[in-house]
Amino acid sequence: MDRLQVILCLGGLSHAAVLTTLSARKVLYPFGHGRLHRFDRVTIADSYHCSRYNTNTGRLTVGMFEEVFGAIRQLLITVPKQS
Repeated sequence: MDRLQVILCLGGLSHAAVLTTLSARKVLYPFGHGRLHRFDRVTIADSYHCSRYNTNTGRLTVGMFEEVFGAIRQLLITVPKQS
């Protein structure tokens, strides 16, 4: 995946699995909704999982979810493409 720039992690389990795949120390990159973690070739974008529990309890709202995608969009617009 030479053109991969951003990985959206939906929830802490996804976040931890991606960090493991990247051989990154989890303590240095804590999960948090709306956080962006930049690495050399890819950025991890964190969001609460869009489960029924998270949406029904208000932990994740439509606006919060849209903000994450807005941040990803802005990142893709401003970061130069890798060759």
